[in-house]
Amino acid sequence: MKISYQEEVAKILLDIESIKFSFNNPFILTSGEKSPVYVDCRKIISFTKERNKILDIAEDYIKKNKLSFNILAGGETAGIPYASFLAERLQKPMVYIRKKSKGFGKNKQIEGSFKKKDKAILIEDLSTDGASKEIFVNAMKNEGLIVKDIFVIFYYNIFKLSKTSLSKLDVKIHYLCTWKDVLNVIKDNNIITKANQINLNDFIYDPINWRKKNG
Repeated sequence: MKISYQEEVAKILLDIESIKFSFNNPFILTSGEKSPVYVDCRKIISFTKERNKILDIAEDYIKKNKLSFNILAGGETAGIPYASFLAERLQKPMVYIRKKSKGFGKNKQIEGSFKKKDKAILIEDLSTDGASKEIFVNAMKNEGLIVKDIFVIFYYNIFKLSKTSLSKLDVKIHYLCTWKDVLNVIKDNNIITKANQINLNDFIYDPINWRKKNG
């Protein structure tokens, strides 16, 4: 049975361990909070076959959905390689955006050549609640770029959009897979035990209560 491109990408992320699990000894995130799962889409760049398959799907998505832009912008740091790969495939110019101005020289936040009113698309590896995207999009708009679209490989898609930073940006987020697709692949392929599937589902959809139960 042919699976959807969303589940194909989810399976790749699981196969190369861009999505890793640790139920008995949870990961500690940069926020200091515990998590039984860690998503690292930066790993994709090290796997040539899998990377090219994801890029094939991304290129196909961009063309089929007729996303309109004349410049790609990679967000520091994880978005830069994906913006570069796609810029080469699409034969379009690219810039990259720092999280903050570098503080010396020309003190630029956006590196590369562009003109005011260029239509840009922000490329990132993943998005949770969109907080880092707000920084990048605002930097682009402040420099006169027009940005209406964000493209990521993995989108959590578990938060109410009205309560996330993305809702403030007047942009559309495009993505190749979400937690729903990952959970479907896990279930269909028995990648983790039933008990851990329930544990993971509880964490994804109610992390506050999960952390109360798991210290």
